[in-house]
Amino acid sequence: MRREEGKGGVSSHRRLWYNHSAMHTNPRQLAITILCQRQETGQPVDLLRDNLLQKVLPANPKDTQLVTALVFGVLRWQRYLDAILQSFSSHPLAKMKNLTLQALRVGLFQLCFMDRIPASAAVNETVKALKESRQPGWLTGFVNGLLRNIARQLDTLPNPWDNDLPPAVRLSHPDWLYQRWLARYGEKAATSICLANNRQASLVLRVNAKRLEREDFLRELDKNGITARPGLYCPEAVVLPDYRGDIAALPGYGNGAFMVQDEGAQLISLLLGPFGSGKYLDACAGLGGKTMHLAQLIPDGSQVVAIEPHPLRCKLLRENSTRMGLADRISCRQTELADLEDNAGDLFAAILVDAPCSGLGVIRRQPDIRWNRNEDDLPRYQAVQLKLLSQAAALLAPGGTLVYATCSSEPEENEEVVAQFLAAQPRFALSSPPFFPEAARRLINSSGFFQTRPDATLDGFFAARLVRSKG
Repeated sequence: MRREEGKGGVSSHRRLWYNHSAMHTNPRQLAITILCQRQETGQPVDLLRDNLLQKVLPANPKDTQLVTALVFGVLRWQRYLDAILQSFSSHPLAKMKNLTLQALRVGLFQLCFMDRIPASAAVNETVKALKESRQPGWLTGFVNGLLRNIARQLDTLPNPWDNDLPPAVRLSHPDWLYQRWLARYGEKAATSICLANNRQASLVLRVNAKRLEREDFLRELDKNGITARPGLYCPEAVVLPDYRGDIAALPGYGNGAFMVQDEGAQLISLLLGPFGSGKYLDACAGLGGKTMHLAQLIPDGSQVVAIEPHPLRCKLLRENSTRMGLADRISCRQTELADLEDNAGDLFAAILVDAPCSGLGVIRRQPDIRWNRNEDDLPRYQAVQLKLLSQAAALLAPGGTLVYATCSSEPEENEEVVAQFLAAQPRFALSSPPFFPEAARRLINSSGFFQTRPDATLDGFFAARLVRSKG
């Protein structure tokens, strides 16, 4: 088998199977703990990882990187790993304790996908993590024996790149999602999307044009020995294909030289142009990636009102605006869009609705999303999206621009939402962006929507530019 780097029963969440002193030196135990918590709580894995690493610091930065590589790697290849495990185990995976199953996944992922870790170390360190978690000898012996048996037969395992397993299994996606993409795109494109989702994405930054030029930032990265190149589509994008370290350790972070943002997300802000004087609204600001970009694009004297109801995200939004030197251009409000609608004063020249969605276009960066979603979620998201668009429409000035965006690949959240909105709002019409980077114009499809699919350079985004009539 080619190796590349790159549900069971749930035990009680109240039973702690780890201790902080042991976890300080064993990244496998950290990874297993994060995966167990994700299975039990359904919380986003990056949040669980960050919370745990703040409490228990690994011995060195490389250990931190290994924790992330193990957690995200297991989630990317979980279904494939489970198929291999079940073919070797006499005990059904569905009846295993959560801790046991996650440990087996972590061990097998190292064997199958991490060439730099010797097979003996992959097995020994995984078993050691279980022992440090005070698991009984029979259980650690079971895990040890199963992983060693697989290690002896690695060359005989079905390869995730051949056809020895059903497509959705070897590509490690839920059946419902693979079948959707197969019906819509065909086998070749569906396979390509799944494979893109299973690759580690490059880090993409957007340079703060208010602070420095992209070329100056690239030179600064080069001086620090960091490989970087300009983005393919956006004039402020910088791609770091090999960087795996702490974002805050990059040169210029503290001075607001950049924000982390995929090129597809950077392009969405540009759809709001041309940027004249006035008030702009980011109706679903989150941590403020698009808010900051919009604040850079508008002329002096203009302002962005950023709506974010969640207290922690709103706090981080304010911190980001200060770090980027844009606090004077951004008014952060911890409230719901409906509250703004009820107290509407002056109307906005342009509004961005980067709506809550399934996130099925950004599985590459958030691999747990594929296991947290099902087909029944899509109508629920659609109802929320239509409500937000209706609320935003009431706040837009005549002749203004409303951009609706998601990080979803699914029509229910994209084309269908726009169609229903336009049917209910006759004063609005779909519009092509008057100013857009030439390299990115191919990303506007024949229906007039901005749409990307996950590939080597982009995540999956959708956006529609809607203009309100002046009358």
